[in-house]
Amino acid sequence: MSSETSAVPTDRPTARQLGQASMAAVEAGDREAWLALFADDALVEDPIGPSSFDPEGTGHRGREAIAAFYDNVIGANESIRFAIRQSFLCGDEAANVGTIRINFAGGGAVEVDGVYCYRVSADGKLGGIRAYWEADQIRSVE
Repeated sequence: MSSETSAVPTDRPTARQLGQASMAAVEAGDREAWLALFADDALVEDPIGPSSFDPEGTGHRGREAIAAFYDNVIGANESIRFAIRQSFLCGDEAANVGTIRINFAGGGAVEVDGVYCYRVSADGKLGGIRAYWEADQIRSVE
């Protein structure tokens, strides 16, 4: 393939790199760094489908909705930690298998296992997060 037909920029981050940056920003409690990762029309589905965070199950689309998700779900906690056991990078997407530990602001903690997927957009931003986890599999931890 000639360089004229090559459409893959070498300086564009991978979905895995964007996922790692997303997790690092969440762990650091850095709202602005997390929000800066997203494309304007990004979609966060965490978890996918209807939940207490998203009763209609349509996800959180766009910067304003994603910022509200951060404030209401992520930022409301004392801390969130990711333990990723496996990561699979395929094209513009990455699927991470692991456990998330949430320490609540008022005390107590829970963990949930899941598959956490990240997609890079055409402009090299985070185009979407899709989280596969089951509410009835959340477990209390000390």
